[in-house]
Amino acid sequence: MTDPSEPPFQLTRDTIMSGVMRRDAVTGGMRVLTDDELAASRASMLAGRKPGDPVWVFGYGSLIWNPAFHFVEQRSGRIVGRHRQFCLWTHLGRGSPEQPGLTLALEPGGSCTGVAFRIAAGEVASELEIVWRREMLSDAYAPRWVRVLTAEGPVSAVAFTMNHSHPRYAGRLDEETVARVLASASGRLGRCADYLFRTIEALDALNLSDRRLHALADKGRQLGCREEGGIATVAPLAAGLKG
Repeated sequence: MTDPSEPPFQLTRDTIMSGVMRRDAVTGGMRVLTDDELAASRASMLAGRKPGDPVWVFGYGSLIWNPAFHFVEQRSGRIVGRHRQFCLWTHLGRGSPEQPGLTLALEPGGSCTGVAFRIAAGEVASELEIVWRREMLSDAYAPRWVRVLTAEGPVSAVAFTMNHSHPRYAGRLDEETVARVLASASGRLGRCADYLFRTIEALDALNLSDRRLHALADKGRQLGCREEGGIATVAPLAAGLKG
């Protein structure tokens, strides 16, 4: 169970940069990346790119409905060769050491719909720092460049894929197990079930419905899991736009 002495918090620019996530992780015994390691990882991803080149980030889970970074353009799209899957254990944000939750990561094979966000050239450094402090708290993800197919044409974007050598990699779990975990786990960021429901809602609103996520939600409801008071309306994606 979540420690009642620890107050819940929302994932925002301020909480990401405040270090509260890192402190929670260290307290929980997780090995986190240092500032130097985070900077080196970002620099490696941008190596060879010219200043002023557009940088896109591909969101396929909570980044869709809560990006937390500033962007100047957004496009719905699809990547081929990877699919989203609940395969990353979480003992903090939406789980606990006693009852770990699961979050999404990209796995090889298939395809995945989502949203590509373009960061302004002059804000790449500051906005990618926020993205990296959020997604690369540990090295559970492996950032990669992916080709996102959009109605306006393809773009190259950063996507966070599963690091199979990480101890929190869950592997391929059966649907029943995933549904039971999502229906029962919660942490300081809230319930795992809400992570699922909000991702479904955001994708459906963009006409990018994912039948596998809907199947998980149906199983969760069969297990007695319900949206608490209904799912809050997802903020328009344009809320993160600058300019």
